[in-house]
Amino acid sequence: MFNLAKIAVRNLRRYKRRSLLTVSLIAFGVIFVLVFVAVTASIKDFMIAQITDSYLGDLQIHRRGYVAAIETLPLNLNLAAKQATTVEQILKEEPEIAAFSERIKFGAMFSNFAETTNIRINGVLPEMEFATCPQMISRTTDGEKGPGALQRGKILVPTLLARGMGTKVGDTVVVVATNKDGSVNGKTFVVSGILESATGPGGRDGYIHLEDAMEILRMPEKEISEFVVNLKAIGRVEQVAAALEGRLASAVKDPKKTPFQVHTWSQLSPFANIARMIDLMTFFIKLMLIAIVLISILNVMIMAVYERVREIGTIAAIGTLPRKILSLFLVEGFCLGLTGAVVGVFVGLGIIFVLNVSKITFNFGQATGLILAPTIAPMEVVTASLMVIVVSVLASLQPAYKASRMEPIDALRHV
Repeated sequence: MFNLAKIAVRNLRRYKRRSLLTVSLIAFGVIFVLVFVAVTASIKDFMIAQITDSYLGDLQIHRRGYVAAIETLPLNLNLAAKQATTVEQILKEEPEIAAFSERIKFGAMFSNFAETTNIRINGVLPEMEFATCPQMISRTTDGEKGPGALQRGKILVPTLLARGMGTKVGDTVVVVATNKDGSVNGKTFVVSGILESATGPGGRDGYIHLEDAMEILRMPEKEISEFVVNLKAIGRVEQVAAALEGRLASAVKDPKKTPFQVHTWSQLSPFANIARMIDLMTFFIKLMLIAIVLISILNVMIMAVYERVREIGTIAAIGTLPRKILSLFLVEGFCLGLTGAVVGVFVGLGIIFVLNVSKITFNFGQATGLILAPTIAPMEVVTASLMVIVVSVLASLQPAYKASRMEPIDALRHV
């Protein structure tokens, strides 16, 4: 095998220009895939973070059936006090959770004493909410920023609503809501800030303190609509969700009738479809890499066979077995693929490093001045390299088989 490799390398060096061109094409394909995967992964992560760190969280926990009826914000499907305590205890014990926040969500009427419109209210504990959704600070375009904006008696108003009703920071407004028993109650608030929507111009989510929400809804004890969870590593969201489902199910007498449901961000947000489209686009780029490598190697090996017919006839005439000739051309294809993959990986990783050092900035949604930080998983590098090498060998198979089947007499007569 070692001798075959030496002969294969020698043959490739005899045709330097052709071999160099093939290696360059293979390397270009690997570079393109690595850089594309790294950059798209960075943009995809920013896109997901814009949703999860703004309001959605990496995963959420609700009472069973709540998400199916979430458009009506049903108060009768909130988690009861004991259930909420159970969830809170389990979340505190989970080491992979960075932060979590509890919310009371309900529909209400919003009035500035001159006009009235509907609004969706989120009652939250300020410190927990801003720790779980850190981008809420950047979404606050006017007024107080941070937990201070959601102290008792203050409200964060969505931009669209504030603009439409002429509401400004410092104005006094009224929030009126109906509790689950059918009685109506209201409370005055001071507008502490204007909040941009994370989902587009149609967002109508306002935020108040959780205790203010309990007061409006006349709750004798805390009932929670949803728990929003922020993980230390979003890549582990599926595993953590499965683990939490198991622990929540075991916390009740009959696990089959557990009142809890765990949903990941991708199950709750339509933006998950865009993330899947990015993954699909990356897959097709990899297919293009295979096509480039396949055509390049196939062309080189076919030309090698036709240019070396007399040479093939000579080594066959002196007793070289067909399988040895087959192996020789396969090794040449392997060497081309391996060299192209190595060069492509080093240059590709170098470009990714330069992009990180350059700190290219861009805007995404409401977030401005974001820094492009392309990263690529080691497995992606290994996959691209192995894919190139395997395709190189497969592309060499047909020309190698043709060479191994040549009759020595006919090959020696070839001009």
